[in-house]
Amino acid sequence: MTDAVEQSGKTGFRGGLVVISGPSGSGKTTIVDLLAKDPRVEVAVTATTRPLRPGEVDGVDYFFLSREEFLARVARGDFVEYNEVFRNGHLYGSLKAPLLQALARRDRYYVLEIDIEGGITLIDRGFAGIYLFIAPPSLEELRRRIERRGTESAEAIAARIRKTELELALKEKYDRVVVNDVLERAHREVRALLGLDEPAAIARQ
Repeated sequence: MTDAVEQSGKTGFRGGLVVISGPSGSGKTTIVDLLAKDPRVEVAVTATTRPLRPGEVDGVDYFFLSREEFLARVARGDFVEYNEVFRNGHLYGSLKAPLLQALARRDRYYVLEIDIEGGITLIDRGFAGIYLFIAPPSLEELRRRIERRGTESAEAIAARIRKTELELALKEKYDRVVVNDVLERAHREVRALLGLDEPAAIARQ
């Protein structure tokens, strides 16, 4: 997989699949949102069984499916990976068809923002692409980011930090680790790794 990163960084834009993962609070979604402003980047739409929220659009924010329909599509083999988020009990999955189409494309990147377990599933299944792990600068900074949200109890935050410790141990399975200490710098590094800008010398993690 590292060859794909080296190729894009040295020769510029190459297209294909990009998988971006990281712990909750690492800032991966914000980086993906910034990448999506580039017309050469298409962000994958995930399927979910959770209810549609006000302002969301089916097929744009998520593909909203009933649990029965989701499981039927699992049985048909429509997903390359899926999981149940135990925090809310809803299923989330990555559809196979658009991913397979993306593997053959060279006119744009197909960016799949996915949890770490799902990313490793794709790695283990041999899907060729560029796999990037977005990491917080430290667990202490991650704790501060989550606390600033003001949406979780101290117990929930402690559980999240414990989970992050386990997730960080898996980062070496990815092609590169990008530390999101300063958002603008991390975004520039990801763009450089993907060859979206002029080739830049990015130090190995």
